[in-house]
Amino acid sequence: MTKKKEQKRAKGAASEKQVAEETVDKISMEEQLKKELANEKDKFLRLFAEFENYKKRTSKERIELYKTANEELMTVLLPILDDFDRGLAEIKKAKDKELLKGMELINNKLKNSLTQKGLSQIAVEKGETFDVELHEAITQIPAPSEDMKGKIIDVIEQGYKLGEKIIRYPKVVVGQ
Repeated sequence: MTKKKEQKRAKGAASEKQVAEETVDKISMEEQLKKELANEKDKFLRLFAEFENYKKRTSKERIELYKTANEELMTVLLPILDDFDRGLAEIKKAKDKELLKGMELINNKLKNSLTQKGLSQIAVEKGETFDVELHEAITQIPAPSEDMKGKIIDVIEQGYKLGEKIIRYPKVVVGQ
């Protein structure tokens, strides 16, 4: 009988071992599945974040493109605005009131239309301090007085912005 008892004990121990191994296998399988799930969640979150960034970037680019879509057209029209200003200055010298009035009406209409589309003139005054970020120096001349050194002596060509973007820097003469 002792042999039978030993055999039963051996079978019981073997089955306990087998049950323990199956439990370890189940736990490790469960842990493995949890790790795979965590990896998939991480991949999903990263992909989702990347897609959100893509949407924001394209939306921002679209808005920027919309704001500056007229930039090429505006750049082409700037010399015409300059010619209008020069023409008006010459007509004022001729003192023809009716011609001057008509040209000023056309000039104002053109400027108002361009202003509605986002074009604005950069205000530059003689005597302002020269700023490399805002002005383009065409030349430097000796300053007429000591306090005019590093300041704008003359404005050769007006600068313009389209929205917040400068499309033409004001061209100025600087005193040295």
